[in-house]
Amino acid sequence: MQQSERAPEQALDWVRAGKGAVLATVIETWGSAPRRVGSQLVISGEGEMEGSVSGGCVEGAVVLEAKDVLEKGGTRVLEYGVSDGDAFAVGLACGGNIRIMVEPVGADGMAVEMLEQLVAARANRRAIAYEVALDGSERALREDGHAARFRMDRSGISEDGGSFVAIHNPPLRLVVVGAVHIAQTLVSMAQAAGFDPIVVDPREAFGSIARFPDAKIVNDWPDEALDEIGVDARTALVLLTHDPKLDDPALHVGLKSAAFYIGALGSSRTHAARVTRLQEAGFDAEQIARINGPVGLNIGAAGPAEIAVSIMAQIIQTLRRP
Repeated sequence: MQQSERAPEQALDWVRAGKGAVLATVIETWGSAPRRVGSQLVISGEGEMEGSVSGGCVEGAVVLEAKDVLEKGGTRVLEYGVSDGDAFAVGLACGGNIRIMVEPVGADGMAVEMLEQLVAARANRRAIAYEVALDGSERALREDGHAARFRMDRSGISEDGGSFVAIHNPPLRLVVVGAVHIAQTLVSMAQAAGFDPIVVDPREAFGSIARFPDAKIVNDWPDEALDEIGVDARTALVLLTHDPKLDDPALHVGLKSAAFYIGALGSSRTHAARVTRLQEAGFDAEQIARINGPVGLNIGAAGPAEIAVSIMAQIIQTLRRP
């Protein structure tokens, strides 16, 4: 998890250390606002900061509000934009507007117990939504009722306009079975896109730290490795070995999981043979249709790096499109 995404965890650490904490969250944007809805900045009672709500444009003004909230309590919704002289003075001159909710942790804000539950859910890779009325009068944590928001990873103002729904999804993961040349580029691209990469290959000469210095490596048979990893709805699974002895056991686990993306390398003929084997193993047409095979978008890719580009693009397309 990147440092900028650790606002709830940092807030809890500061509260437990007796410093107090205020959470500032982007709840709405217009135009070219620099941070997406749901981005957070946490401020301690000693003025420490982690995260960002504007890439530096309005942080100073938000920190002043946070200090005031720690002293007086209450939940506030702030708005900055180029038409606002105060906002212009702190640097938001990029043609956008932004609304930020500022709420303390503790009395007259988000209860410490609720923050603890939120942090625990995130640690256990449980998707959870934090609902808060814009006036701070009501707060709740829910693991259901926001299927579309969870699927699109989209926080936002509720349909009735009276509350904000903050979506806390587990970090994205990419599990690659087969530590081949394509995997080396794909892992680097996945990291740049915000995925935590895991490389699975029982062949230690292939799946080694020397070849994948920034990825978690599991030198075990794919089915056993995937059972241990736990393939969930925030996981993309890519099979690159070309070897049914490795790919098929991984597919058996993946097709029974909630993985949002499954892709398998190979030609159309290779995939047809794969489909036949899966049918013989008892998988139905709907399950098999989840496999993107041949893997990747059809962009005429040539060579390992371009194939990796096509795969990463297809993963993101699957993740972001309804």
